[in-house]
Amino acid sequence: MSFSNGFESSSKWLKRTASAVCIGGSLLLSQAASATTVQFQTVMGDFEVNLYDKTTPQTVANFLSYVNGGSYKNTIMHRSAPGFVVQGGGYTYPDKLPLTKITSKAAVKNEPVYSNVRGTIAMAKIGSDANSATNEWFFNLTDNSANLDKQNGGFTVFGQVTGNGMAIIDAMAALNRFTIVGLTDFPLRNYSYDDAKNNVPVTVSNLVLIQNVIVLNADPDTASNLNPTKNTLITKKDSGGSGSTGLISLLLLGLLALGGKRLLNRK
Repeated sequence: MSFSNGFESSSKWLKRTASAVCIGGSLLLSQAASATTVQFQTVMGDFEVNLYDKTTPQTVANFLSYVNGGSYKNTIMHRSAPGFVVQGGGYTYPDKLPLTKITSKAAVKNEPVYSNVRGTIAMAKIGSDANSATNEWFFNLTDNSANLDKQNGGFTVFGQVTGNGMAIIDAMAALNRFTIVGLTDFPLRNYSYDDAKNNVPVTVSNLVLIQNVIVLNADPDTASNLNPTKNTLITKKDSGGSGSTGLISLLLLGLLALGGKRLLNRK
């Protein structure tokens, strides 16, 4: 057995491994965002959203589990904060008030890779719990990065509105807002403040109804030309670690483990 020859061989292998990791890491960091395309079908018009499958995979998988399970059929936009967000994914309307909550699945790990700029969709969550997102989400009406990119571990942006979609969402945000069954900033169509004062019943025709959310194209590379804004305010410490750096670290650990096994078994 020659220790010098064995070490030289292993050393060369480790150098090749390090080079491979660097190349792989560069590819991961430079890769454009890719997306499954979904369509929101609403009473105020249909619009499309591209999801960031490869860079926020757990969040997208979580969202699509609700989509594919039909959880977003006949749901409503239940919160409108003009100049801030429009929020949905939380409630259905069973032909009369009160509203029915959507059944939540297990919470998903926070993935604060991208910035909460106008036109993006992000997960809502419980205050002081970064990893509490389940079924509710919101559309950013403006650049909310300074407020949301670092708050509560950063709010996970997992897709962006395309085409004329923001014109439809802006119209939702422009509706009159009320307090309905304990929910504030509740947007209603064709319903005035006088109607509310006179206790005119709220019907389905007044709601911002999402008839369905469907997958138009399940290929995760349907939007390789997207160039979303990175969240530069969050740090690994703030978010608990996520994104491409975490993937590279895992890859490096795996390769080093294989290298260690090779060194131990050399003859």
